[in-house]
Amino acid sequence: MQEFLNQVIYGNRVQAYLVAVGIIILGLIVVRVVNHIIDNKLKKLTKKTDTIIDDFLIESIDRFGVPVLHFIVIYLGIKTLKLSEQVEDILWVATLVFVIFFAVRFISTTILLLLRTYVRRQENGEEKVKQLGGVMLIINVFIWVGGALVLLDNIGVDVTAMIAGLGIGGIAIALAAQNILGDLFNYFVIFFDRPFEIGDFIIIDNKMGVVEYIGIKTTRVKSLTGEQLVFSNSDLTGSRIHNYKRMERRRIAFKIGVTYQTSLEQVKQIPKVLQEAVESQEKTQFDRAHFMSYGESSLDFEVVYYVLTSDYNQYMDIQQGINLHIFAAFEKMGVEFAYPTRTLFVTNQGKEEEQQ
Repeated sequence: MQEFLNQVIYGNRVQAYLVAVGIIILGLIVVRVVNHIIDNKLKKLTKKTDTIIDDFLIESIDRFGVPVLHFIVIYLGIKTLKLSEQVEDILWVATLVFVIFFAVRFISTTILLLLRTYVRRQENGEEKVKQLGGVMLIINVFIWVGGALVLLDNIGVDVTAMIAGLGIGGIAIALAAQNILGDLFNYFVIFFDRPFEIGDFIIIDNKMGVVEYIGIKTTRVKSLTGEQLVFSNSDLTGSRIHNYKRMERRRIAFKIGVTYQTSLEQVKQIPKVLQEAVESQEKTQFDRAHFMSYGESSLDFEVVYYVLTSDYNQYMDIQQGINLHIFAAFEKMGVEFAYPTRTLFVTNQGKEEEQQ
């Protein structure tokens, strides 16, 4: 038995290999037991708190801490052996790859958590979380490129020359794809500045509709007539956008004309009737009603009020109710609505001369 243990294989005795394997197995068992304790004890404690930071720490231990501990145990077990220079180099590169891989994943997950926390605090936060995919895709590209450069630098590659070469090529690519990069930059502007969001009713120039999708390059709007409008993000950030969903109340001004045959007493009563018509509707705030002017064929009245909602359908229901109330009141008063008319006065001069 002792002879078997003393046999040398690739520069190490069999006994040394067994010790290394024993260290690895014992270490993995210890890690598993510790992880089990953390899962049972700490997760119960985190459920009693309102913050999500402790939940993130526990999840990070499961996703990143445990694999790192496994690797450390295996690394320590292997390091007890006498290794050749070539194997040492391979082990060093493997360690770098492992550490950078999990470091990049940890950074990416942390950024994602922070963004989700920030977005969920906003209005319609859960809907906005769905838009994080495009942002995280771009962030992850930069993170992984940075991790790859760190790895190459540590294994002896001249990263400075590589970056300089990429810089020259990057300028050429940027010039060729400046429109795409502009849309990409404006996607971040829309996401963080939030001039509009999914579900908002917006008007851009003479186009209008409800925002359906905000992408890395384009934003899609469902128009009132049913078709889908596609705008580049650069066009949107460079345009004047009317966002009606953010409107807390809507100011309405409309005019009504009655005939010149309306009596003075009726004219005095009409502003009061118009006020009652507005106040008869819910979610309205009356401002004013006046006998405004003498028109070509009508006595003109102007009404101004506020609708205390941004919903367009509710506004139209309210305006319809006001119109019906006015119609009924005028009919009861005997007041007639005016319409364009002309009165022609004809004088028969021939008959007047004969009578003289």
